[in-house]
Amino acid sequence: MKGVIYARYSSDSQREESIDGQLRECKEFAEKNGITILNSYIDRALTAKTDNRPEFQEMIKDSAKHLFDVIIVWKLDRFARNRYDSAHYKAVLRKNGVKVVSATEAISADSTGILLESLLEGYAEFYSAELAEKVVRGMTDNALKCKFNGGSIPFGYIIDNEQHFQIDPAAAPIVSEVFTLYSKGTSMQQIVNMLNERGIKSLRGNKITLNIINHMLHNRRYMGEYRYRDTIQPGGIPAIVPEDLFQRVQERLTKNRKAPARHKAEDDYLLTTKLFCGKDGVFMVGEAGTSHTLKVHHYYRCVNTKKKKLCDKKAVKKDWIENLVVAETMKAIMDDNVVLYMVDNVMEFQDRENVNLPLLIEQLEETEKAIKNMLDAIQQGILTSSTKQRLEELEQVKSDLEVSILQEEIQKPKLTREQITFWICRFRETDVTMQDQRQRLIDSFVNSIYLYEDKMLLSFNYKDGQKTITFADIKGSDLITHGAP
Repeated sequence: MKGVIYARYSSDSQREESIDGQLRECKEFAEKNGITILNSYIDRALTAKTDNRPEFQEMIKDSAKHLFDVIIVWKLDRFARNRYDSAHYKAVLRKNGVKVVSATEAISADSTGILLESLLEGYAEFYSAELAEKVVRGMTDNALKCKFNGGSIPFGYIIDNEQHFQIDPAAAPIVSEVFTLYSKGTSMQQIVNMLNERGIKSLRGNKITLNIINHMLHNRRYMGEYRYRDTIQPGGIPAIVPEDLFQRVQERLTKNRKAPARHKAEDDYLLTTKLFCGKDGVFMVGEAGTSHTLKVHHYYRCVNTKKKKLCDKKAVKKDWIENLVVAETMKAIMDDNVVLYMVDNVMEFQDRENVNLPLLIEQLEETEKAIKNMLDAIQQGILTSSTKQRLEELEQVKSDLEVSILQEEIQKPKLTREQITFWICRFRETDVTMQDQRQRLIDSFVNSIYLYEDKMLLSFNYKDGQKTITFADIKGSDLITHGAP
């Protein structure tokens, strides 16, 4: 029987069994019951109250491959603390021919065992819900007394022995200064630069960042408001900033948030790191310039035109070159012959990448052939002690090879031709007017573009995937007219 281990450790309860302890007991259980372990799935510092656990989901997905028969857990509450999730995923596993067993809880397979398993799962859910209620109840009691309930301490405050907020005399004036400066028009970036120039550090000893200042300016604790869930107590904390100053800052934050954001040119250039100058082979980078009509134009230019004028390559309009590359890429994807060629390349690459699996399969075929020869010899009456010993050795080699092949398939799953074809053909539905879809198309298929004065060499991400596009054949492709403003 083939099996895997699922282990989980929740960081909010230090009394739980460690990952190493869980794995040890699960392996001992497997050895006693003749189960060969293929893999271990481990989620660290994650609760079982939800199914949002990466390794857990990977294990459920792998069960559909029918590579293992059983999942071993240290206790059933490692699998799930929610009866709905437990029932749902066990039904999925049963459909895939996989069952869940506990290494430390003796549960029979009859009706009594089903009842016991249900009771254990129900208790785990009850314990989790009860623990959460107790935690919330205790923290609500603290909130009614305006006590510190954990988490990060806001810059400018300290916590006294009775867990109450007190003003930090060294840091509080900095908070007050930040609010005052911002209310008078100083930008967040200017405040960040000023504080870093003065050597002021965050509570963790790091440089002050925009995120720290932004969070500070939004934090209602600075005007004395204590808040925990539904408990809100004005004046529950010593105020560092007067309420009228805090409100003025909020008004400016709201106004700035509604203002149109400044254009971030580098985020919008699809061909960054893929477009090269045909003259000297270096990157062409995105830039923006304003014409005499105050209209902003975007274009790509060779980096060497900026460095001591080492290259005289003319800039090219961003939209023109990007639309051309997108159109040519879509043409390639729409061509069935090109898709089949790409699929062949991916299949060949998978075979090249996984050198162990073909070797293991070849060894298994040779072993099975040797076993068949031994059985043929036995049927012909050739049976000695050495024959029997050799047959047992071959059977053990075969078993070990089968396990190794399964482990290799779990670690490096191989995509089928149908899966690869489906993935590539999905790009035929790309909406070329959507920036994110255009970017995904370029990232997936385009390897490099070399731009010359009269042509473009486009290389795709597959063997021999090169295409030369001559601009003389394209209407309106005069690069000179597409220069920077």
